[in-house]
Amino acid sequence: MPNEPANHLGAETDAISPRPERNKLSRYKAKRDFSKTAEPSGENTIVPSEVRRFVIQKHAATRLHYDFRLELDGVFKSWAVTRGPSIDPHDKRLAIEVEDHPLDYGDFEGTIPKGQYGGGTVELWDRGYWMPEASDPAAAIKKGELKFVLEGERLHGGWVLVRIRNRRPGDQKNSWLLIKHRDEFARENDGGALLAEDRSIASGRAMADIAAGKGRGPKPFMLATRHQTPPDAIWNSNKGSAAELRASGVASEKSVAKEARSKAPSSQHKPRDSRRMPEFVEPELCKLVDRPPSGAGWVHEIKLDGYRIQARVEDGRAVLRTRKGLNWTAKFGAVARAAADLADGIYDGEVVALNRQGVPEFGTLQAALAKGNTENLVYFVFDLLFAEGNDLQKMPLRERKALLKRIVEKLDDDSLFRYVEHFEAAGESVLETAREMALEGIVSKHLDDIYRPGQRNWTKTKCRPDQEVVLGGWTSEGSRFRSLLAGVYRGKRLVYVGRVGTGFGEDVVGRILPRLKELTVDENPFEGENAPRHQTGIHWLKPELVAKIEFAGWTGDGMVRAGAFKGLREDKPASEVVAERPVPLRGGEAAEVVPMKSSSNAFVSPKLKPGDSASVMKIAISHPNKAMWPDAGDGEPVTKLDLAHYYEAVGDWMIEHIRGRPCSIVRAPDGIGGEHFFQRHGMPGMSKLLKLVKVSGDHQPYLQIDTVEGLIAIAQVAGLELHPWNCAPDAPEIPGRLIFDLDPAPDLDFNAVIEGARELHDRLDALGLISFCKTTGGKGLHVVTPISQPKKGKLDWTIAKTFAQGLVIQMAADSPARYLTTMAKKDRGGKIFLDYLRNDRMSTAVAVLSPRARAGATVSMPLNWGQVRAALDPTRFTVRTAPALLKKSKVWSDYGTSERPLENAIKRLTSRTT
Repeated sequence: MPNEPANHLGAETDAISPRPERNKLSRYKAKRDFSKTAEPSGENTIVPSEVRRFVIQKHAATRLHYDFRLELDGVFKSWAVTRGPSIDPHDKRLAIEVEDHPLDYGDFEGTIPKGQYGGGTVELWDRGYWMPEASDPAAAIKKGELKFVLEGERLHGGWVLVRIRNRRPGDQKNSWLLIKHRDEFARENDGGALLAEDRSIASGRAMADIAAGKGRGPKPFMLATRHQTPPDAIWNSNKGSAAELRASGVASEKSVAKEARSKAPSSQHKPRDSRRMPEFVEPELCKLVDRPPSGAGWVHEIKLDGYRIQARVEDGRAVLRTRKGLNWTAKFGAVARAAADLADGIYDGEVVALNRQGVPEFGTLQAALAKGNTENLVYFVFDLLFAEGNDLQKMPLRERKALLKRIVEKLDDDSLFRYVEHFEAAGESVLETAREMALEGIVSKHLDDIYRPGQRNWTKTKCRPDQEVVLGGWTSEGSRFRSLLAGVYRGKRLVYVGRVGTGFGEDVVGRILPRLKELTVDENPFEGENAPRHQTGIHWLKPELVAKIEFAGWTGDGMVRAGAFKGLREDKPASEVVAERPVPLRGGEAAEVVPMKSSSNAFVSPKLKPGDSASVMKIAISHPNKAMWPDAGDGEPVTKLDLAHYYEAVGDWMIEHIRGRPCSIVRAPDGIGGEHFFQRHGMPGMSKLLKLVKVSGDHQPYLQIDTVEGLIAIAQVAGLELHPWNCAPDAPEIPGRLIFDLDPAPDLDFNAVIEGARELHDRLDALGLISFCKTTGGKGLHVVTPISQPKKGKLDWTIAKTFAQGLVIQMAADSPARYLTTMAKKDRGGKIFLDYLRNDRMSTAVAVLSPRARAGATVSMPLNWGQVRAALDPTRFTVRTAPALLKKSKVWSDYGTSERPLENAIKRLTSRTT
């Protein structure tokens, strides 16, 4: 890609010097006159976030571009992306590195006066958080390659910034390429889809409104996250930044109890025989399973990312204990004071802190404790073991929770206590909704079960993998902290499971480093073959500290992949930390739906509606009445349940063409009007009806759909489109069919596409190949040719793609006024693009009979060649009409016997070319 001159964007992209500056903002300040521009001067103190923030500002200067800013070391590292970020991995967008910007620039939206540096309109186009893959992102930038993950309002998933090598001596080192990684958030051939969005994610204003000074300014992000106070938290709570657990400075247990007694109404707390209520009950625990149970009596609660706490309330005095019985009353002083208003009893629950989105977050809880800011922590209670002197442990869960709910409902709406609602929908549907809301997972229990102290009769299913590890060492480079060395116990041996190199902000390091130095020892605590050896920069630890990490999964040799530090756990002894792997769940049918009501103090998200479920082929469909398409041509919306029934109706036919092939899906949880996600890989907690297959060159497993039940599972996760590979079944390295996509220019009549498809059919027939035709669900047609392996040798993807390319080049050369084989828009007018690029390894094409995430709920319909004529109307094939039409015809009936080797076809094509 050619390197565009920096001055095409305006003065704001002046080349930066690669040498370090004493004051990181000196260049920023030198370029601006703050008496004339409203840009922040950088004088406001913005506390760096432990979870690094990013901001993208759409900037109409001399030339429209997008300013891409990543928080690092107290400033925004900044790049001007000339054409804006593309979500197509094939696109390489030029990014000019500019001067560091102050953190409060992340809240700037408005106009820079003409004549000033960077004069023009600035819109906050996206913002959120980012995580580098490297443990030292500053070093990665210096090296010239920064890989990272974005979690914003618009951009998500993996990205990389790569510096362009100098072409001539003396060139400035400020030209980079911004490239999207291949993941579920990538969209091939539609990289600029999100750039059409011209609304500020902070104020809702368009660029024209901002330029005219209309509307309200943006809601703060940088200042709001300084103390992590969200403007619109789901549970009306505060957010803390990710930080480490430290004893808070709240009042002692005695003073808390004294205050609780002084404020408690005497009529509510009568003296009782304390012998009937023990000081502590060992809590019932969960076992990790690969999927949630479903069936009569099973209910599901949201898994809360905090500290398991048992509250014992008696005579206006509350004592809070951890799962191991440690007294943490002083740590959670506000919760203890609030507990004084409860009826006497023993309550089981979780103390959590809520992040900016209103979701429980362990790091936020740790930060709140470290800062002594515990007033806004929330205690979610899900069980009641004793009440008013009565032991409830032998009562069924349904009765215990009914009593608990009545107690909590009597509290004020602003109480720190919340009742944890349960859901009687099928477990898979509750888990999927939890995943959509970025929650940790779900806990499943049986309504008829008693409370079983110390046993693991409850199950937990996670949306994202996490693990507790024992810290056996840490690394440094000079005086700088680098990473943690993690292990788990196998028997009495501490075995090494890898390094944890991300998740450390400056505040985090400042808090944990004294603890690490205090426990540093001379002897290596790790044992086993993988144990690291001593080398410069490694410091061994006495194995006492327990940390919680998130990670991408286990490698084949038992190491954690991409571990990220979440915080220290002081409620669990190191000796109990073992590798936690999900066990297979046996059995489980779809649950019968029982509607429920919730109280004002219940934990019920607006997105989780108890009882909102149905089933198809005994597979649960949550939110069955949610509209996926507003209209399928009959004036009625196509719902999620309709989609499941469509897959059921065409499933036997469809599976024959996707079985054994990796298959990507386009998901639209809120229907075609909402955000779309392109997903290739399996995710934790996905239905076991979907197969996961390993593909050479990619460590993440791909999705594969081999059964009609698998199609129903796809409907459950709002999978509107299926895009399989074109390989032979169960042989991803071997081509199994060729697909030619006839993509017309917008001004071209559809009859021209029909003529092109028939011409391609004739050319393939002359080469000895049998072809089939289908609509694309859009404006084009696909011509499909099944192929087989030669008797001698092996057909590979290079051969298949080269043949397909040669054929369409020959066709375009014969009729250059009708066809072209490149996608250049300037040449598209009145022509058909003959797209052969789908005939490559890992390339996909929409599956036959797959719906399309487009208006009208059209599908990719298989056709007989007799139907490919002037009267053909592709819009008549929809989710509503296709099943009945399919039954009436014998379309593609000989597909399975039509495979032909390419050997002779290649010879014939080559002879014609020469």
